Amino acid sequence: MEYATKVLLLCGGMLAASAAIAQRERLPADCRQEIVERCRGTKEGLRSCLLIVAPKLSDRCRGELTKRTSAARPLPEGFVEERYGTDPKQTLAYARPVLNRTVAVLVFIHGGGWSIGDKSMSVGDKAAHFTGEGWAFATVNYRLVPGATVEQQAADVASALAWLRAHAKERGFDPNRIVIIGHSAGAHLAALVGTDPTYLTAAGVPMSSVKGIVLLDGAGYDIPAQMAFKGNLVADMYDAAFGKDPARQKALSPTFQSGAPNVATWLILPVERRPDSQAQSNGLAAALRKGGSVASVVPVPGESHTTLNRGLGEADDFATGQIDRFLAAIR
Repeated sequence: MEYATKVLLLCGGMLAASAAIAQRERLPADCRQEIVERCRGTKEGLRSCLLIVAPKLSDRCRGELTKRTSAARPLPEGFVEERYGTDPKQTLAYARPVLNRTVAVLVFIHGGGWSIGDKSMSVGDKAAHFTGEGWAFATVNYRLVPGATVEQQAADVASALAWLRAHAKERGFDPNRIVIIGHSAGAHLAALVGTDPTYLTAAGVPMSSVKGIVLLDGAGYDIPAQMAFKGNLVADMYDAAFGKDPARQKALSPTFQSGAPNVATWLILPVERRPDSQAQSNGLAAALRKGGSVASVVPVPGESHTTLNRGLGEADDFATGQIDRFLAAIR
């Protein structure tokens, strides 16, 4: 299959729920051609290339790509959607187990390079598993770069937690037993909210109400180091999110914000085959321990950045087992 045809099919079907949607949601021809020219000959797969080239695309084509890759898909049966702010992206959805008691809340923050993604990504198995274990499961949208800053994204995560706590009694949630799980860019945002008290304080959320944080294959805990890493294939994506100012990069780096107070308990799951993710994870864990938190790093074998997230909740999944043990200890 020729390269241009592959791009057409990928851009037409990316994150679409059906072939009919894929036909309707294809990128305009000039945008497809722009992606072809930038991705032709790349050593990465097309999906990875789209993340890499997204910041370099024209404003119109980047907007078209973001609109499609961030399009909401139907959530599994039993989810309730709510708004926690006035912006269209400030939404969350939750499902809770059928139990006649108050339940703790697991809050999932999606990835997507700070610039794409939606709360409906890869939710099904996660929600079914964790609600089956007696947890409410919430998944959160946040505003996206370049329309919002990373600071605003972290504020959105904190605001979503505030909404869940404010409505805890009527929904049957325990407002003081929250655990956050973040994947990729979502792992960075979860870590930032869990280390820099600015965001939770502004939203009126006590840090003590967040009992633990789970990070899935993040590589952005020390932003200056990751941006300087020669093997960083998505340097332009980081540049679009964090800019050139070293002071701002440090302010948005959880590793540099890990002096007490922090969320008390952490489980960090980097993909075993990714040296940058492992180095970033170990650096964050060391800083957290120095600040008084308990932080464990468990490299995940046999997975990629994508399959680690996609397989969460599946039977006999390694990462799911690690998280189950972590959550049982928190209870």
